[in-house]
Amino acid sequence: MPRAALRKPSPDLDLSAWLKMPEDLPPMLSSQSLFGNDLPLEIEVGSGKGLFIQTESERRPGHNYFGIEIAKKYAAHAAARLAKRKRANAMMLAGDATPLFASGTYVEGEQYGQPAVERIASGSLEAVHVYFPDPWWKKRHRKRRVLSESNIRQFSRCLRTGGRLHFWTDVLDYFELTVELIAEIAPELGVPLPETQRESTHDLDYHTHFERRSRKFGIPVYRVHYIKRDRSR
Repeated sequence: MPRAALRKPSPDLDLSAWLKMPEDLPPMLSSQSLFGNDLPLEIEVGSGKGLFIQTESERRPGHNYFGIEIAKKYAAHAAARLAKRKRANAMMLAGDATPLFASGTYVEGEQYGQPAVERIASGSLEAVHVYFPDPWWKKRHRKRRVLSESNIRQFSRCLRTGGRLHFWTDVLDYFELTVELIAEIAPELGVPLPETQRESTHDLDYHTHFERRSRKFGIPVYRVHYIKRDRSR
């Protein structure tokens, strides 16, 4: 189902503290470099309209939230949500998550500057959130999926022991293949743990806009999270 058209944020709304471009980022991404504190850092890959990052940053003020959305107009929309609420523990990036998670590889393109060995330190993240990613239906396009083999490895690398990887989708094929892939290449993430659907009390009381759409149309949603284990034990 195609995304709905968005209104541009008001030109009077200053997004500078909440909307970043790749060239605005520090060489290393951490709570200290992004927010100036040492709170646990959680990253959402593919924030869409920003409902999750808006509500979760309010629900858990003791955590920082960094949302990454490749579509600039959606990143701006999500940032506007945060700006209107003066959310100090959340911000958006309009850009691609893959180069930021990459480790030890050269990243082409000037927009990210000179590539660092690790833009996100190993074991530094509290959680990675991936909700309703583009399924890239054609088999030849599956390498573009957010939960590709290389990205799964990097997400796991960046999580601390005890950190969480959250994955929700309404595409059963994507869900089953991803669960199998994680079991094969990232055993340190353990088994998938189901996340239960909670009842919504109002029209925007959903995890994301895609969850709202799926539930309104009776489309099943597959929800799991993983907890990274210490493989030395």
